[in-house]
Amino acid sequence: MFMRVVKLAIFVAMFMIPIITMAQSNKDTLHFKNRNSIIGEIKSLDKGIVIVETDYSDKDFNIEWEKVKSIKTGTIFLITLTNGLRFNGTIESTGDSSKLLLKGRKAGNGAEETLESKLSEIVYLKGLASDFWSRAYANVDFGLDLTKANNLIQVNGRTKFGYLADKWGLDFSFDALRSMQDSVDATMRFEGNAAYTYYLPKDWLAWASINWLSNTEQALQLRTTAKLGAGKFLIHTNKKYWKALGGLSLNNETFSNETSKRTSLEGFVGSDLNLFDIGDLNLSNSVFVYPSFTEGGRWRSDVKLDVKYDFPKDFYLRVGVTVNYDNRPAEKGKETDYVLSFSVGWEL
Repeated sequence: MFMRVVKLAIFVAMFMIPIITMAQSNKDTLHFKNRNSIIGEIKSLDKGIVIVETDYSDKDFNIEWEKVKSIKTGTIFLITLTNGLRFNGTIESTGDSSKLLLKGRKAGNGAEETLESKLSEIVYLKGLASDFWSRAYANVDFGLDLTKANNLIQVNGRTKFGYLADKWGLDFSFDALRSMQDSVDATMRFEGNAAYTYYLPKDWLAWASINWLSNTEQALQLRTTAKLGAGKFLIHTNKKYWKALGGLSLNNETFSNETSKRTSLEGFVGSDLNLFDIGDLNLSNSVFVYPSFTEGGRWRSDVKLDVKYDFPKDFYLRVGVTVNYDNRPAEKGKETDYVLSFSVGWEL
């Protein structure tokens, strides 16, 4: 009986050692400039912050990427570089800690290869073994104003979520505002957006989106704008993203208290800037201009500016400004509509 137990223990040990070794080999190691190190699982790197999960802490570690000196991973990542290259593979620092070896294949290409890179050139990481939810992101924020005078009540909310695959991404956003007070008609505003991005070599991208806008200031019952175009990251680093976009836009509008509709073919040029190397602040700004091809002399513009301050536990405070301009609005509408909002939110 004793010998059977010994043989069984030896068999289990021989079976478990490769599994344990494999599990250990899948750990990721980061060495820092202050000579400290951390071993765990790198969950992601985005906007200059690398998130590491360890066995000895209930909380993930959020670490500034610029403080990392060298790295070795067992995890296979989707890697994005500053030049727009998207690569699936592992990362390991060489004897010269500023240099890296990326071992794997280019996204969408089955050929195995080894590339040389630098820590500063890596702007995005995501584990390829991750499930759907770890590739998705979402945030929601809500604001409420109550004023005794005229029983003013104003509610605003914003939701944004998306999903990032190896070569493409989907983004959805919804903004809503409603203001009510005695003896005054309610003020309403709604904006929704769905966008698809396909990433091309050298930081180029193909882009398509549909936008819906309704607001009382410009007498817009509904404006539906479909855009198709291309763009390029002009700056793509761990401190800032900046991309330019351009293409064609089909605009269809219906107006409040009017039976007429308006459809026009437009061009568009746009700029999208995101700054995140300013402590707990994150600043994003987008500007789009739409010159009309079918309505001579008409042009529109949409401008958004958001400043977000991050708190612990993924909560944040957001201050946002949105401005919509149309030099030929509806007969009963105004040329300009703007919203200034303050809200508290939570990010997944």
